[in-house]
Amino acid sequence: MIKTHFNSIVAENVMKSGPLQRREGEFDFSLADRFVEFGEDNEMHITGHTLIWHSQAPNWFFTDSQGNDVSREVLIQRMENHIKTVVGRYKGRVKGWDVVNEAILDDGSYRKSKFFEIIGEEFIPLAFQFAHEADTEAALYYNDYSMSNPGKRQGVISMVKKLQEEGLKIDGIGMQGHVGLDYPSLQEFERSIVAFSDLGVEVMVTELDITVLPSPRANQGAEVSTNFTYQEKINPYKEGLPDSVSEALTERYLDFFKLFIKHQDKISRVTTWGVADHHSWKNNWPVRGRTDYPLLFDRNYQPKPMVSRLVEAVTLD
Repeated sequence: MIKTHFNSIVAENVMKSGPLQRREGEFDFSLADRFVEFGEDNEMHITGHTLIWHSQAPNWFFTDSQGNDVSREVLIQRMENHIKTVVGRYKGRVKGWDVVNEAILDDGSYRKSKFFEIIGEEFIPLAFQFAHEADTEAALYYNDYSMSNPGKRQGVISMVKKLQEEGLKIDGIGMQGHVGLDYPSLQEFERSIVAFSDLGVEVMVTELDITVLPSPRANQGAEVSTNFTYQEKINPYKEGLPDSVSEALTERYLDFFKLFIKHQDKISRVTTWGVADHHSWKNNWPVRGRTDYPLLFDRNYQPKPMVSRLVEAVTLD
C-alpha cells in the first residue's frame, strides 16, 4: 500500500531518542535502518522524526547516577552526541529532519520541559546547530501541533525569527494535522500557513489525521501525556461509522485538501500519521480502547470513498 500510494515516509516512533538510545551510548539502529532502507529501495523522500522532543526521551538523558538533574553542560553534550550520531549515520540519506518537536505552548511561551529547565531556550538553536554540523545538506524543520492557534503561531514565528537572526539554518515548519470534524477553523489554519511561509521557509502539513470521536474536553491539541478514563458515550462508533458521519469526514478531508491545493506554492509535503485506521494512535489517545476512523484507508486496507474524491480534486486543479 505504501509503495503504491505514497512517495515519502516518516517514522512514527523508531527514530525517537528513547527507542534509539535506551541506555547512554548504546544505540540500537536496527529498526531505523530498516525504515531508511525501505525508503531508499522505493525511491521515497525520507524524513527523520524527531531529534529533540521532551516526550519519549530516555530518563537517563536528564539525570545523573543519583537521579538528580544533570548540569547544563552535560545535557548539551548529550544532545550533541545524540544528534550528531543519529544525523551522521544517515547523512545524505535522510533528506530532512524534525530537529525540535513541540517546544512551544498554545499561549506562545516555551514549554517547561527538562531541556528548557536545564539549558534554557538556547536548547533549540543548539539542536539546529548540531544537526547542521552533522549534515550540512539536510533540510532542518521545527514541528508542532495546534499550529493554527494564534498564540502558538506567534510563539513559533518569534522563535524561528531568533534562529534566523542568529544565522542558523531552518528550512521548514511542520504543522501537525491532528484535527477534528469541528476544530480548528480552516481560516486560522490558513492564517498560519501564510504566516509561516512569510518567514521564507517551506510549510509542511505533518501527522495528518481527522478524528470523528467526541473529545473529552475542548480541543486538547496533541499533548501525548493527556489521558482520560474510558466511557462508552465517548466511543460511539464501535460497529462502524453512520453514513452521515462518514460523509462529514469526507467533506472535512476535502476542505483541508482544497486549502492545501490553494497554497501549494507554500506547502512542500502533506503526510498522514499512519496508513490504515486500526494502526492509528487515535484509537488509544486521549482515551485508550476507542475505535476511531482518522485515516484514508479502513481497517481492511481499503481506500475510503474520500480517496477517489481527493484524487479528483487534485487532478482537476
